[in-house]
Parts: sequence; C-alpha cells; structure tokens
Amino acid sequence: MARMAGRIALVVGGAKGIGLATAQALANKGATVFLTGRDRSEVEAAAALVGPGAQGLVADSATQDDLERVVATIAKAHGRIDALVLNAGISEPAAVGEMTPDHFDRLFAVNVRGTVIGLQAALPVMGKGGAVVLVGSVAGSLGVAGYGTYAATKAALRSYARSWTVELAPRGIRVNVVAPGPTDTAMMAAVPADVRAALIAPIPLGRMARPDEVAAATVFLLSDDASFIAGSELHVDGGMGQV
Repeated sequence: MARMAGRIALVVGGAKGIGLATAQALANKGATVFLTGRDRSEVEAAAALVGPGAQGLVADSATQDDLERVVATIAKAHGRIDALVLNAGISEPAAVGEMTPDHFDRLFAVNVRGTVIGLQAALPVMGKGGAVVLVGSVAGSLGVAGYGTYAATKAALRSYARSWTVELAPRGIRVNVVAPGPTDTAMMAAVPADVRAALIAPIPLGRMARPDEVAAATVFLLSDDASFIAGSELHVDGGMGQV
C-alpha cells in the first residue's frame, strides 16, 4: 500500500479534476499537501476539500515568478518538497491547417514550459528520495485528429521524463509519467453525449477513467512502493492505447 506519511507534496494544477483528486489521495495517505491554481475561489475550495493542513496557493503554472514564490512558501514552512506533481495543462482543438501561432504557443507555454519551470523551481528543495510525476496523456502516444498540438505537448513530457531520469537519478530523485485516457472530470461532464460516446468507443474497458483512479496511480509512483520505477510511463487508459 502506497504511504505518504510525513511527506511534503506539491500538486501544481491541483484545484480541480485529476489534480484535485491527486491532492486528496496524497492527503489521505498522510502527506502534507500544497496545491496551486489560477482562480482564488477554486483554490480555496479545493484546499478545504483536501482537508485540514492542506494549503492552496494562487499561481499561474506558466509563470516562473509564481512557481518560485510557491516553492519559497513551502520551503519556509517545511524546508523541502518530497513529492511533486506537475499536472497543469490545457487542451483545445485545431487541425493542422487551422493552427495559429497563438494556439501553438499557448499549449506549449502551459503544458510544456510550465512543467519545465515547475521542476526547475522545486529542484533546489528536493533531495534524495524525492519523486516527480508528470501528468501526460494517452494522446501523447496516439494520433489524435484535431488535437495534434495537445498530443505533441504530452509526447514532449514523456521525452523529458526519460532525460530527467538520467539527470536526476544521481541525486536520488525519480521522475515518471502518468498517462490518463479520457477521464470523467467535471469538465468532461459538459461534453455532449455523442462526443463522450465517441471517446469511450476505443476503450476496451468500456468507460472513462475516474479521477481517483488516475490519482491512485500517481500516488503509487510517488511512493516508496515504486522505489525502483524511474523514467516510465504508466497508462491509466482502460487499455485504449495498449491494444
């Protein structure tokens, strides 16, 4: 059983969806949890849901100064970060003939640049035994019509995890990726029924993931139960990208 008692955890993009479920799972396993989001009311509500001891910090995940401020706040309180989840991300459609520079820059700024600067901000206060999980997507391994830029950002995270594993293993820090398939978040609930059916159709298990299922996989990768797992990508996709 994954246990996180005594660990200091930061979930970037933890105010809703998979990030919030991950923050809740970490707290349930005993971690002290910090989470970030851009909307103050969402961040405060999320911290309250996570429970006593959780702290929400307003920050833009694509802004270096914001993330450095978040890490400084945690370092002042606890001196370290043991578990880092880089979850913040956005998705929007654009076929190759319709892509604009703004579309490209926006997705790479949040999904890739934000992940890079999030790790850079946290590394000075991470040490031996630390663990990082990047939240990727099954889309990073599949051809997804209309979502090529989003898929490319998630493929970039997979590549970074390999390189960062080689760079950070000597410091005793593990890096892995969790790759969800379509997940039944509040945002997904607003999607028309026919679109939801189309997303579910290629999933052998016949349904979307629940946020708590993705969270459980993430907590496992952060815990000592995964102490010999590094540079990997754990798909939580109901078999969608595996068969």
